[in-house]
Amino acid sequence: MSGESDCTRTSPSAGSPSDSELLPDRPKYVCTLSPDLVTKAREELQEKPEWRLRDVQALRDMVCKDYPSLGTCLDDAFLLRFLRARKFDYDRALQLLVNYHTCRRTWPEVFSNLKPSAIKPVLESGFVTVLPHRDPQGRHVVCIRPDRWTPSNYPITENIRAIYLTLEKLIQSEETQVNGIVILADYKGVSLSKASHFGPFVAKKVIGILQDGFPIRIKAVNIINEPRIFKGIFAIIKPFLKEKIANRFFLHGCDLNSLHQNIPPVILPEEYGGTAGKLDISAWNELLLASEEDFLHDFSELVLPCDSSPYDLLVSGDADEKQCDDSLRGMKPQLYYCY
Repeated sequence: MSGESDCTRTSPSAGSPSDSELLPDRPKYVCTLSPDLVTKAREELQEKPEWRLRDVQALRDMVCKDYPSLGTCLDDAFLLRFLRARKFDYDRALQLLVNYHTCRRTWPEVFSNLKPSAIKPVLESGFVTVLPHRDPQGRHVVCIRPDRWTPSNYPITENIRAIYLTLEKLIQSEETQVNGIVILADYKGVSLSKASHFGPFVAKKVIGILQDGFPIRIKAVNIINEPRIFKGIFAIIKPFLKEKIANRFFLHGCDLNSLHQNIPPVILPEEYGGTAGKLDISAWNELLLASEEDFLHDFSELVLPCDSSPYDLLVSGDADEKQCDDSLRGMKPQLYYCY
């Protein structure tokens, strides 16, 4: 993220002799999409190259009018992420942008001091990584392995921080903005004690970010090696999922042939019946850690507007926390039963 965030400098009075002086210097947008992806973006995301910069300016104007203190980046490339994630619907893109910042404001355990070096132990554990090859649809595969997490070493929020930074790095690519991503989650060895850390409060927060607070298209979630306990975990998650996302969950159990119908063996590591060699986490870790300076700039402290009414979807007060705690108590018998 870069660029001037003071909207008052982007909308000088008409006819002012100092207009050009007041306008901030912004990086000029250069499209990096291939001709095929330009066509795909037009067909799937309603993105018209000839109207692209007009659409970005329209969103920028809405931010400056409705949320002048949002403290957001207003560069073309940054705003395009939100337009693409909401198929160039201005109102939905604006709400996503507001939600994006609100998420970072309302969960300090995750978003304070958020940088790659701060989550290095998580990266070294192999909890989350990105496979080196994209799938046939051009989508990166994010591999999550909860069995690599030892709860006594650090809280579950550290894992969430690592996933968030991974998504931030991926979404910098215009190709990923158009194609989306695929998630591969290996639940081998997940015990009841470990599952209990992922209660309704955490589930609601995480799903709120992924569905309504981050500009990325999650095209499929493949679950492999899920134990019986996963039925309880999914019972916690499902109430917070939109139907479209819920329909993109695929539970494969131990059936690698089923997994290979969704993710081809040629891009999978040997651990999942693939032919791409052993799973190597070092390349992704090095790439993410090398982005330290970028993240330090991107995640500087934000100033958000005082009016909290647009954030009702994602802001959780005492009542919501109490409701989630009550839900967790109700879910625990289900977890024990499934286990």
